[in-house]
Amino acid sequence: MSDIEKANGRVEHLSHLHNSAVDPVAQPSFGLRGVPMRKFGNPGALGLMSFATTTLVLSLINASARSVTTPNVVVGLAVFVGGLAQLLAGMWEFAVGNTFGATAFSSYGGFWMSYATILIPGSGILTGYTSAQELHNALGLYLTAWTIVTFVFLIACARKNGIFVFLFSSLVVTFACLAAAQFTGNAHVLKAGGVIGVIVALIAYYAALATMLTDDDWFTLPLFEFPKRDE
Repeated sequence: MSDIEKANGRVEHLSHLHNSAVDPVAQPSFGLRGVPMRKFGNPGALGLMSFATTTLVLSLINASARSVTTPNVVVGLAVFVGGLAQLLAGMWEFAVGNTFGATAFSSYGGFWMSYATILIPGSGILTGYTSAQELHNALGLYLTAWTIVTFVFLIACARKNGIFVFLFSSLVVTFACLAAAQFTGNAHVLKAGGVIGVIVALIAYYAALATMLTDDDWFTLPLFEFPKRDE
């Protein structure tokens, strides 16, 4: 065997060892050669915490907690926490190969940014309608669209785990109540949507904590995973 063949054999052997040690999901290469692989953390916890915190504050306002009914205080949260932080979590979910997490976090990040834009006076959205009823109907249509989006996510997560099913089921009801409240002007329906929204936020906090806890911690929380089809 020539020296060239021996050298090629050593290169192939080292390449095989390198490739076998790399997890393509946890350490994506993005198709770039010569770029060192690094293990990614789970961005799901960031996405869930961002979603939960913004949802909690708005839901408490919708439920008239402490007699607060004006949602303007949520604008900052909606832009930077529920919006930007959750959108970033969605982008990182794409990087680790989680299509569901990427789509869900990015979508709700967009939702919070769009909701904040509606509340910002400079956008002119709230003052662009000729009557209060037209504005409420428009907001009802907006929330109806997000009810449908959330129902799609509910279908997609039906085989994942019990916590996610509970989360998205409750979120569907929340959006439906908020949409109905805009169409009808019923304050009780709005308050019901706020109460259910608080439950959604608490479920999301639970899921975030369960995601962050590992076997090295004092305890772990179950997500009630469903068995796979081949199990």
